[in-house]
Amino acid sequence: MSRVAEDAGVVPAPPPLRRNRDFMLLWSGSAVAIIGSTASTVAYPLLVLAVTGSPSAAGVVGFVVLLPALLFQLPAGVLVDSWNRRRVMIWCDGLRAAGAATVVLALLAGELRLAHVMVVGFVEGTLTVLNGLASTAAVPNVVHRSQLSAALAGNEARGRAATMIGTPLGGILFGLGRAVPFVLETLAYLVSLATLLGIRKEFQTARPGEPAPAGNGPGGDAATGSRRDRALRQAGRMAEGLTWLWRRPLLRTTALLVAGSNLLFRALFLVMIVLLAEEGAGPAAIGLLIGVAGGCGMLGSLVAGWFGRTLRLNALVIGANWVWALLMCVLAFSGGLWPAAIAYTAMWFVGPIWNVAVGSYQLTVTPDDLRGRVLSASSLLANGALPLGALVGGLLLDAFGVRAAATVLAGWMVLMALAATLARPVRRATMTAINDPAGPAPAESAAVPTTAADSH
Repeated sequence: MSRVAEDAGVVPAPPPLRRNRDFMLLWSGSAVAIIGSTASTVAYPLLVLAVTGSPSAAGVVGFVVLLPALLFQLPAGVLVDSWNRRRVMIWCDGLRAAGAATVVLALLAGELRLAHVMVVGFVEGTLTVLNGLASTAAVPNVVHRSQLSAALAGNEARGRAATMIGTPLGGILFGLGRAVPFVLETLAYLVSLATLLGIRKEFQTARPGEPAPAGNGPGGDAATGSRRDRALRQAGRMAEGLTWLWRRPLLRTTALLVAGSNLLFRALFLVMIVLLAEEGAGPAAIGLLIGVAGGCGMLGSLVAGWFGRTLRLNALVIGANWVWALLMCVLAFSGGLWPAAIAYTAMWFVGPIWNVAVGSYQLTVTPDDLRGRVLSASSLLANGALPLGALVGGLLLDAFGVRAAATVLAGWMVLMALAATLARPVRRATMTAINDPAGPAPAESAAVPTTAADSH
């Protein structure tokens, strides 16, 4: 389409991203929302530990909060491809703000219960799945194709910077009052909602032969067929994204590798909080360390585009896993607090390099009408391990203690690095992770899965 126009004549260069009004509204609103949600991410385990004194209870809450990433990814992908993505995000922000506000009110009234925290966390996690899929799927429709990797790198930098700010802020605000981090979270979601209301561009293209994407609900299914037929059609649509992903061995393999590492990182998050608490660190110090780790991740996002254009994808995938394995061994076997803290911080640098490279490639090769479902399928494989990681972290801490739990996690990461090294689809991925943005989009044949070149 636009490729013919570009070849036929001179097309003006797109304005820089900082002058793309809609992208900047989307970017800044999400940044504020991430700051608020990150602050509450730190506050939730601190709150549960303060109320119950049990690491396993904190692990159970983490499991419940992250469980929607396992349960609802595929249905959410169908909704993101069927409904108006911008409207989905508006509803998500409004409802997440309402949920955080109920925690504030319960704390002020002195009536907060563990069940309340789990229900709010579960609902917020569900809405976050929807919001995240819609936001990522929208990016190629808000920016020029040549700026996609730069936009994703900007999103990574935004997320890391927001983590760097929100994490210590969560600990500091929790020290001022247990309700204060959740007040910030409520206001942050309201700010994000306001920015979404100001965006003009559509977040998806019109589907040939389907209703326009600006509809209020799931489309025109209500007018035709029985409820059972509609359910079968929705199940078929969910299967399309999963099938598209599964037929590409590299895409499938990297998603599974991320699942294994995500299990470790979620367990490690709780291990580090307990380790620091045992060493006498207060909530502010714990938040500060994780905020510094977020800053290291932001540095990684600044160089992620260069790594993606320079390194072959096989070197990037295998190298990232071995760097994580080495740092995890330092964390587990160094025997000191500071080496463990430095290794944990350094692990955050690698994540955005992986995310930008494989995310850019996946978005480039995935058709827009499948984007939400493919993202949901890859997220199901990659992030479905997060709730299990939270649960495993709490159980390991209760059963073995901090250092033994870290040793088990180090062994797991070494196994993940070996799996990445031995996986045939990874070894055959000799292309660079990010192609020349001025050139044609990389094509992939679903009918010949052994030559797939997709990534998570």
